[in-house]
Amino acid sequence: MALRLVADFHLREDVLPWLRARRAGTAGAGGGGGADVLETNYESLRVLNVERNGNIIYTYKDDKGNVVFGLYDCHTRQNEHLYTFEKDLQVISCSVNSERTLLAASLVQSTKEGRKNELQPGSKCLTLLVEIHPVNNVRVLKAVDSSIWVQFLYPHVESHPLPQSHLLLISEEKYIEQFHIQMTQEDGNRVVIKNSGHLPRDRIAEDFVWAQWDASEQRLYYIDLKKSKSVFKCIQFYADESFNLMLEAPLDISLSDSGFHLVNFGCDYCQDQEKLSEHPTLCVFTNHTGSLCLCYSPKCDSQEQITYSVFYFHKGYSKTFTAAVGSTGSHTSKAITFLNLGYYVAVYLPGHFFHLLSIQHPDLICHSLFLTENNKMIDMLPPNPIQSLSVSLVLDQCSGKLYRVFLDQSYLLWFLWNTCLDCEKMATLHCVLSCGQDPCFLEDQIIQWISENASACHSFDLIQEFLIASSYWSVYLESSNVDTLLPYSSVLTWNWEIPGITLVTEEISLPLMKVHSLKGYWEKLNYNLEYVKYTKPHLHYHNSVVRREWHNLVSEEKTGKRRSTAYVRNILDNAVKVISNIEARKSGPRLMPLLQEEDSHQRLLMGLMVSELKDHLLRHLQGVEKKKIEHMALDYVSKLLDLICCILETSLRKHNLHSWVFHLNRPGSAAESAVFHIMTRILEATSSLFLPLPPGFHTLHTILGVHCLPLHNLLHYIDSGVLLLTETAVTRLMKDLDNTEKNEKLKFSIIVRLPPLIGEKICQLWDHPMSSNIISRRHVTRLLQNYKKQPRNSMIDKSSFSVEFLPLNYFIEILTDLESSNQALYDFEGHDNVDAQFVEAAALKHTTVLLGL
Repeated sequence: MALRLVADFHLREDVLPWLRARRAGTAGAGGGGGADVLETNYESLRVLNVERNGNIIYTYKDDKGNVVFGLYDCHTRQNEHLYTFEKDLQVISCSVNSERTLLAASLVQSTKEGRKNELQPGSKCLTLLVEIHPVNNVRVLKAVDSSIWVQFLYPHVESHPLPQSHLLLISEEKYIEQFHIQMTQEDGNRVVIKNSGHLPRDRIAEDFVWAQWDASEQRLYYIDLKKSKSVFKCIQFYADESFNLMLEAPLDISLSDSGFHLVNFGCDYCQDQEKLSEHPTLCVFTNHTGSLCLCYSPKCDSQEQITYSVFYFHKGYSKTFTAAVGSTGSHTSKAITFLNLGYYVAVYLPGHFFHLLSIQHPDLICHSLFLTENNKMIDMLPPNPIQSLSVSLVLDQCSGKLYRVFLDQSYLLWFLWNTCLDCEKMATLHCVLSCGQDPCFLEDQIIQWISENASACHSFDLIQEFLIASSYWSVYLESSNVDTLLPYSSVLTWNWEIPGITLVTEEISLPLMKVHSLKGYWEKLNYNLEYVKYTKPHLHYHNSVVRREWHNLVSEEKTGKRRSTAYVRNILDNAVKVISNIEARKSGPRLMPLLQEEDSHQRLLMGLMVSELKDHLLRHLQGVEKKKIEHMALDYVSKLLDLICCILETSLRKHNLHSWVFHLNRPGSAAESAVFHIMTRILEATSSLFLPLPPGFHTLHTILGVHCLPLHNLLHYIDSGVLLLTETAVTRLMKDLDNTEKNEKLKFSIIVRLPPLIGEKICQLWDHPMSSNIISRRHVTRLLQNYKKQPRNSMIDKSSFSVEFLPLNYFIEILTDLESSNQALYDFEGHDNVDAQFVEAAALKHTTVLLGL
């Protein structure tokens, strides 16, 4: 169920009704029961080829044994008769050009024994080129005793008919040729071959043992043998008659005794499906990000386990997986099927296992998903061998069905909720995020899961992984090269075992690019190869520079020696852009006033992260506009903060807390404690990575802590840095809490822990002897910090003091002298009423409290 199969085409539903109607019309005109005859010949109806434009060529035999070719147009969903060979022949291969004016076909004479899918020794193979618009000449291209496969090239530009068609001929004698066929138009719509007596040809490759055709990208992959060594090569064909050998790479596999194999040159019915497991499976997959993977499964001899390898050429290493086959008692084939799913390769053994291998991030095994035996995911795939034609397009050869294969978001989310293994949670989380079909819905569902399972993972931090992975995928589509520049996971190493899987990783030789002027896919692949070749250590962004610079700015703020205001203003402007970006994404009002508080430290942090991330991308992303990079940096940081806000709001909704106004004069509820717990987990996740938090986060966290924690736990959280006292939070505490003995103790404990600048402001809000005591102490500290004892007259004028308390009187006299001698020492904002008399009154009041008078 993790794979959703959408049928694009079905022979029985899309072709057979048309054939019945066509036969019925013929029978009605000429008599006879042709429709019944067609039913008996339905077994001969099969798909021959799927062209690059999606059109499907099929064949069947009529009641006379003639071979009939038809075409199904995937755009108009109409069928078209192409040609009929009035002989009892067996089709090996066929292809039609994009204009549907030429049909190429390879045929052999059917055998009397009725073995329709195998060539008999000495049988004659005819490769024919037919003019079909209108039906005209038939030209013999080859007449040999070995099998021939044919494939027309399809230009990438198909806006107008081309005057020339190009045809590949692949011979069982291990050579590939390209024929160039000039076309001309005569007598109106009559299209014929120009100079059909001589067709120019090129020898493309020879001495190869395996070849694969990539119809969607017009590429030929093949392996030839040089001194018993396998060399992997790729040829790129272009819209004109040119082609280039793009790369070659040595392969550490032996194919010398494996026979001759072709992949995707039409639909291969010449193999005995029961013997597939006796031969190695080999196929190549690419995607638009510049990945190049070769999947290889050797001949299967073991009944208990199966081995396959994936050569990640774009990463410079291969991985060999050995999986337990399982004890299902199934008699299905042991032939492995590899499917290209874009960012993943699916490895499928019917009835036994289903693996999703990450192509973008294969270095950690936990980013790949391994499912076995009784899993529902396995039951959705056809039990018959399926052929992967291009990204997401597969053909079930036995049923004649063509499918689009997608990862099923609903099942993956269900699996995320229900799996117990950390490795499967990690893999499924990344798999869901990479689907990208409805990212907002997927993130909402993942956040719901996190709110229930924040502490469920032991080998990685779930919130941390979600923040990093989701932010990465949010900007990944803007530039596929960011996978080398941005972290995609919070996990650096994975030492936990995957049940039922053993893995061996080996370095491989990088492909040698043979062409240096590269565009599109080849440019991205070359970028990946250059990265592997020259980049050590990796260039993934991390916040170490932000951490150092942020501490510097905070220190400068405390000492009042901050550097240029333009520099700081630019950083704070970045923070304003981030907050505006987040607010623009939100459709409705938020449940809590995050992002609105003037939290200067968090604004500095988010602005610094934008600045450093932008500089990092500018240094290493070549050929990308500066404005686009600035946009990416803003989007990345905005996504981080928005996800944190979404996690908090989801938690509030879950616990039915629709307002952030918590009543501090009553005990905290279980719901509020749960929200406090999730906020603490968020703080832990962001602290180790030094990620910014939304302004207002620390205020809300502190208020919840005061509300939900016993005093000794609260003070421990504050002293250990888990709770950060903000001016907004403490101001609310001073105003909202009355002066009961318990609250006085709480207020005093918090005030003495405040930084001096905030503490001086907060003490003015609390009309209490404790507050006066603290203000007095700080006033005295300021006056005496540079005090040097001077010889003084020991006689004290007692008439100036109302209380005869000689130590205090002497001290107050010193303060009075200091105040009168240097007015600037004690005049500071908001403390005009603080002087020696204030200190005296506060000291006496504090003494009486201590003495219980």
